[in-house]
Amino acid sequence: MRWSLPLVWRRGVIVGLLAMCGAPGVRPAVADDPEQMLLWPQGAPGAVGEEEVDRPSLTIYRPERDARQPCAVIVCPGGGYAHLAVDHEGVQIAEWLNRHGVTAALLRYRLAPRYHHPAPLADAQRAVRFVRSQAEAWGVKPDRIGMIGFSAGGHLVSSAATHFDRGDEQSSDAVDKQSCRPDFVFLGYPVVSFTTEFVHAGSRKNLLGDNPSEELVKLFSNELQVTPQTPPAFLVHSSTDAPVPPENSVLFYLAMRRAGVDCELHIFDHGPHGFGLGVQDAALAVWPELAANWMIAHGWIERR
Repeated sequence: MRWSLPLVWRRGVIVGLLAMCGAPGVRPAVADDPEQMLLWPQGAPGAVGEEEVDRPSLTIYRPERDARQPCAVIVCPGGGYAHLAVDHEGVQIAEWLNRHGVTAALLRYRLAPRYHHPAPLADAQRAVRFVRSQAEAWGVKPDRIGMIGFSAGGHLVSSAATHFDRGDEQSSDAVDKQSCRPDFVFLGYPVVSFTTEFVHAGSRKNLLGDNPSEELVKLFSNELQVTPQTPPAFLVHSSTDAPVPPENSVLFYLAMRRAGVDCELHIFDHGPHGFGLGVQDAALAVWPELAANWMIAHGWIERR
């Protein structure tokens, strides 16, 4: 496990990093037009209507064939469980993953005020099962399926990493037979704790409602839910994040350390909340390279 405070920019690498991060003008390594797939073609459980917002989906971004690696990552944009920052925490992230040969699946999950728990987590769990069910068809190994989430999307990913099951082998639905445990996760300036002073109150309200029980609040204060079975995690945050203080990441890191699970945490000296790939700041722009190196070190992708 490593704690890193990368505060110093090294001259001469910014152009390469901007290319890796998806800076404007850099051509993404996408093979085909993205394809949208409904998680439940016949309608999501608990759906209150039949509009687009009632139909959670994955948009699949596939890398160029000659660069493709047997790894997939589900992308969960943030937005306080009320909207989705689809561009800088979704599409740009998918294109960055494609440049590393990783198949990306952008998740559009259900949101408040129309939906509260358990809908977002059900969508995230179904997304993992769905991608795993398609692993062979997509050229992906079923034990190399990760998730990446930002802000409230980071809370959703940390929930998926701490609330999972092995699937229902008796189900008639081939997707439901699959495990919903991600093999690894990335958490970008995540909402994690619902029980401490570092809570992002808007995310908690939008997910759990106005008057959730103490038991439910603790259940989704995800630093309290880490076990030795929680998948490895990579976290990035900034010290000056006011809406979601970096203590959220620190608490999750410490819980992972106590559980003996591999975890890497990078806290940058300065940076706003919602910095995405960090392409507007030379210091923040290093985190995608650190994340790619972490994936390589663990064997989920190979260095090219």
